[in-house]
Amino acid sequence: MEDVEPRFFSDCQARVAVEVLSGRWPMVVLYALTKGSGRPGELRQQIGGISQKVLTETLRRLEANGLVERRRYAEAPPRVEYSLTAAGEDLLVPIQALGDWAERHAETVMAAQEAAGA
Repeated sequence: MEDVEPRFFSDCQARVAVEVLSGRWPMVVLYALTKGSGRPGELRQQIGGISQKVLTETLRRLEANGLVERRRYAEAPPRVEYSLTAAGEDLLVPIQALGDWAERHAETVMAAQEAAGA
């Protein structure tokens, strides 16, 4: 067997990316911010299918991981906007690559899932 670089083993740094992006919504929310900053209501409308609670939790998690920045404006009512940080912008490249892969292979994966469930 060839020597395998331990990029995803134990406590390696590459696992950070997997942990940060795990779940249904983080990549979707990051992608929704590609055009610039967005308010939570705008993001929710753009994404569709995500509850306010889950969007808030996802944004907080992405902020805690340094991928999005939260700006609060001192207005009445208060206005909050989220935007990508440099690290969040850098993640758009692999997210786009994953989207490209999904376009090419989604039917194969769904057929395999259907066959496995039968």
